[in-house]
Amino acid sequence: MADDVHGILLLDKPLGLSSAGAVARAKRLFGAAKAGHTGSLDPLAEGMLPICFGEATKFASGLLAADKSYEVTARLGERTASADLESPVIERRPLPGWSEADLAAALAAFPREYPQVPPMHSAIKQAGRPLYEYARAGEIREREARRIEIHELRVLGYRAPDLRFFVRCSKGAYIRVLAEDIAATLDTVAHLTGLRRTAVTPFADQPVRGFEVLESMELAERRRILLPVDAALQSVPRLELPAIVVAALRQGRDVELSGEAPGVVRMYSEDMGFFGLGEIGDRGRLAPLRLIAAAANRA
Repeated sequence: MADDVHGILLLDKPLGLSSAGAVARAKRLFGAAKAGHTGSLDPLAEGMLPICFGEATKFASGLLAADKSYEVTARLGERTASADLESPVIERRPLPGWSEADLAAALAAFPREYPQVPPMHSAIKQAGRPLYEYARAGEIREREARRIEIHELRVLGYRAPDLRFFVRCSKGAYIRVLAEDIAATLDTVAHLTGLRRTAVTPFADQPVRGFEVLESMELAERRRILLPVDAALQSVPRLELPAIVVAALRQGRDVELSGEAPGVVRMYSEDMGFFGLGEIGDRGRLAPLRLIAAAANRA
């Protein structure tokens, strides 16, 4: 029987497993009644996949919008329809004798903000169908470009024809497309042969655990390694509140505050610890935004 498990698991997702499959496996492993991931990783990608259990799922949207970091291997001079290893090579071009310094200069000159066109092999829906269904049927659809930001982009190594690079980017960036766009600035083509997500903000320095490690633990030990429900909210200002105010907020009522800046806050009480998010309006009134059950608090 599933339990009310609450917290965040930083899973090291293996190759060959979808994000939905990883969530289902983790849900069974932790005996959790409710779970969800916070940003898909393709089956051909590996690395950090935060999985939220129970009340932590209420705050997963913040992780969906978070910056993400990747270590990428792109094979230059070869193009596939899916821009990765899912489909066969359909174009080859000879490569000049680039040095690693040449490619480092190309990445340094690459735009740090630009409109990126999503790939046909993606889950974005048009007319109720994901784009990859059209792609598999040989149909190309018009896609609207999305502006993305590249916060960091640098070469990790080059052994022709494989370029390894690190990127930290905003939400919505497709790394397969980024590799193709970088290749285009070099007047060539490319596809991904390796992709590992190394971090999701704010968990850049946190350890990840794979299924093999998790399965070697007892259930109680597995549950102890979960991060608390508010772990993804540390950049949101903290507000300590007295019990009388907490009671009003939990009844859905606004309360008047003094001396607090407007904006979203994470709310704590002495008895409960973290109990949800609220928003302070311009007139100094605090309204509840998203509250958690008292039993879910691990702070």
